[in-house]
Amino acid sequence: MAAPKHTAATTEIGIVIAAHGRHYLAQIGSEKLQCVTRGKKSDVAVGDRVNLKRTSANQAVIESIGERQTLLYRSDQYKSKLLAANVTQLFIVVATEPGFTDDLISRALVAAESAGVAAHIVLNKTDIVAALPRTRERLEVYRRLGYPIHEVSATAEPDATRAIFMPLLQGQSTILIGQSGMGKSSLINLIVPDAAIAVREISAALDTGKHTTTFTRLYVMADDTAIIDSPGFQEFGLYQLSEGMLERAFREFQPYLGQCKFYNCHHLSEPNCAVLAAVASGEIAPMRHALYVQLLHESSQKLY
Repeated sequence: MAAPKHTAATTEIGIVIAAHGRHYLAQIGSEKLQCVTRGKKSDVAVGDRVNLKRTSANQAVIESIGERQTLLYRSDQYKSKLLAANVTQLFIVVATEPGFTDDLISRALVAAESAGVAAHIVLNKTDIVAALPRTRERLEVYRRLGYPIHEVSATAEPDATRAIFMPLLQGQSTILIGQSGMGKSSLINLIVPDAAIAVREISAALDTGKHTTTFTRLYVMADDTAIIDSPGFQEFGLYQLSEGMLERAFREFQPYLGQCKFYNCHHLSEPNCAVLAAVASGEIAPMRHALYVQLLHESSQKLY
């Protein structure tokens, strides 16, 4: 029998756990590989399942991206930035101190709704009791919309915080987002053993040196469970969403869509608009409608 011919390297499936520029880190089991894409493609997201071909013991080329179940990203009028792929839930982390912006919360909720991702709000630092009543009052608008709010104190009550988080994470791919200073790092360190060590390894592999907070990173906790930490950011542009996507991403608009006098109603100033009537009667919070108007304006400004 003739000897078998040597074939090209076989393809393996990995999950992208970090990205920096066009350099990626993928994980296969417990093994981590430094990866690049073919050509100048840079549309790979953390959380993507990718087909890899090894080029050396710890390096590979990304041949293709597997089908995505979900994709979260933010965009301004010039460009878009991928946040994560295949996430099943988004946790927005806020705190009693320092102050947080309602704009970021609402925009993140809209992004989650439009991507088909479940959204939760995590109120951290509940041990700062003086600021707690006012913070709860600010979050009440989201509670009334049906978004779960979980109160924790990662530093003062670590065991209780872990007990709240772990069942929520099981079997899910969860991304944490929030402004700087909300305590995301403290939560990650509680939930992920050796998170600090993992960050150093990822940073070294991507050669980012001290810039460890500038990239999104995924931690595989079990075969069916992952948590993704994203860098803190102040703005969440959603220029990519069309008008139709926007009105459906505000869950409180749902009962009124199709009830307006005009079938192509923009819910801005049209007569006999069911959404505007709901705002006037208090069924829809004016703050939320104002955000819809702002997002509608932004979506008309995109240049890419």
